[in-house]
Order: sequence, then structure tokens, then C-alpha cells
Amino acid sequence: MTTVVPHTLTGHFLIAMPNLADPPFARGVALLCQHDEDGAVGLLVNQLSEYRFGDVLMQMKLECLDSELADAPVLIGGPVQQERGFVLHREHGHWESSYRINAEWSVTTSRDILVAMAAGEGPGDAVMALGYAGWDAGQLEQELMANAWLTAEASGHVVFNTPLEDRWSAAASLVGVDSRQLSSYAGHA
Repeated sequence: MTTVVPHTLTGHFLIAMPNLADPPFARGVALLCQHDEDGAVGLLVNQLSEYRFGDVLMQMKLECLDSELADAPVLIGGPVQQERGFVLHREHGHWESSYRINAEWSVTTSRDILVAMAAGEGPGDAVMALGYAGWDAGQLEQELMANAWLTAEASGHVVFNTPLEDRWSAAASLVGVDSRQLSSYAGHA
């Protein structure tokens, strides 16, 4: 008997095709934190929320003396549980509630990482997002077959060094796609 190992897109970007116009996914780039036979969970890494990191720290009654960090944007991670914060980061650390996505990426939801960041002791490469994107079993695969998404291995350069407004195009270029050439319709041969 042959065992079929399911393909996983954990640690990959989902890059929204132009025909995916629903906010917050329009021109969205999601980093998949988990993908298996039960579904998928990801964080959008290019959708700006109305909040800054300092706003979140103030709500948590934490002080941040680093004005640059306090002014860092907080992202819309997705439409699910938007009151919940997620810190996507590269240095794994020893935080209370971290999930190691793969050898490069982790996501943390516990207060201790915010305390460390406010004190200048957090991970060097990190972004904060409110909410997440979730897909039921088979849903993401259906969306991929409908050409709603491109996929590419996630890039720290895109997440941490590329301006928000350029991340969609930069992510598409990882697989050789010029986003200016994308059409809002797809065909099947």
C-alpha cells in the first residue's frame, strides 16, 4: 500500500490574483503559518490597520520609549478574530506562546513578546498583525484550483524590508510574475 504525503504550503506566501477583490484579501499577501489536511491558517503581511504598535502597547498598559517602534504599523492579519494579536518573527526565542512555522519563521501570541519588544529585547525582525486568515479543509485547494492565488516560498526581505505598498508586486516577482501583467480573469484549458 502506498502512503500519499499531502503537499503543504506552510511557510509559503499566498499572493492574491487580481480577481480576488474581497477585502482584506484584494492585492493581499498571506504567509501560511499552518497548512494540512484540516485546513490552513495564515497572516496577511501587507494590509495596514488603523493602529500603530504604540497603540497596542498602550492598550496593554506597556510603555515604549523607542519612538520608531511605537510608530511601526500594525497589520490586518485577516478577517478572523481581529481583536487577537499575532507577532510574526524570525528569531525563535523562548516566548510563552510561540508556534514554530518552520526553520525560519515563528508566530507568537503571548504578552511576553510585547514586553520584550517594548524594552528593546524582542526579535529583530518582527511584524504585528491583528486577526488571521483561515481556510477549512479543502477550501484553500479549491481557491488555488480557481486561480485565486499564486504561491511562493515566503521571503523575509518582502516582509521586513519591502514597503507595504510594494509587497504584493515583490511577492509575485519571487515566482517571476510581473504584477502589471496579471489579468483579473483566468481560463482553463
